[in-house]
Amino acid sequence: MTIDGAIAVALVDYTSGMTLGTVGGGPDFDITVAAAGNTDVVRAKLRTIEMLGLPDAVEDILITLNNQYHIIRPLSSAGGHGLFLYLALAKARANLALARHQLRGIEEGLQL
Repeated sequence: MTIDGAIAVALVDYTSGMTLGTVGGGPDFDITVAAAGNTDVVRAKLRTIEMLGLPDAVEDILITLNNQYHIIRPLSSAGGHGLFLYLALAKARANLALARHQLRGIEEGLQL
């Protein structure tokens, strides 16, 4: 939540749709519902990459709304298989490039 503009963040298991942990959110933004809904986005993108036979991995997925950025970052570490970080940002207060950089750093520091 120290990332500028952060509204909420979650660690999510995209195989089950279960949210493993959250910080932030509130009555106007239910991070658990948003995170569970984005499991479909992650599954669809990974399935598409597989169907295309691309020798690549998803670094992150960006969803841009009128007032928010949503960044989905599948974890690439061995212990993180099947998990993603989900960060919602207030567009007016966020620096997108810096947020992506900081989210990458958080992923690298996770102990799973």
